[in-house]
Amino acid sequence: GDVLTLIEKAEQHIDQKKAAELERKLRHDDFTLEDFRDQLKQLKKMGPLEQVMGMLPKVGPFANIPRDTQVDEKRLKHVEAIINSMTADERDDHSLIDGKRRKRIARGSGTSVQQVNEVLRQYMTMRKTIKQYGAAAAKGKLRGLGKFSGT
Repeated sequence: GDVLTLIEKAEQHIDQKKAAELERKLRHDDFTLEDFRDQLKQLKKMGPLEQVMGMLPKVGPFANIPRDTQVDEKRLKHVEAIINSMTADERDDHSLIDGKRRKRIARGSGTSVQQVNEVLRQYMTMRKTIKQYGAAAAKGKLRGLGKFSGT
């Protein structure tokens, strides 16, 4: 991938204060659905997602991402609508979202309960992955990645 171009795009479009706050949240396992939505918005600002995906390096956590992945922009809008249809409390604590709330969120976002479930599954997968990388970094298993972060 074209990592330098990706870094330049990120520097142009990512709010550094928000990035620092996100890093703090990730370290303390405070990654919420609101953070998930904000990350999608930040990515969309960087340009067409197929183009951004193509710039990712083919190593480490990005090795298994197919480079020809098609990103459905309409689906991303649905994800955003689903998260926007949640209350602030639900976005902060996903465990509050029971079956009744899922139906309400689906109605409010113009989507189905299955789509709400899929967004919650994606969020949980991302959260779990972030937690695993954080634990690996804390144990020194990701030492080789320090070169990229300037440490």
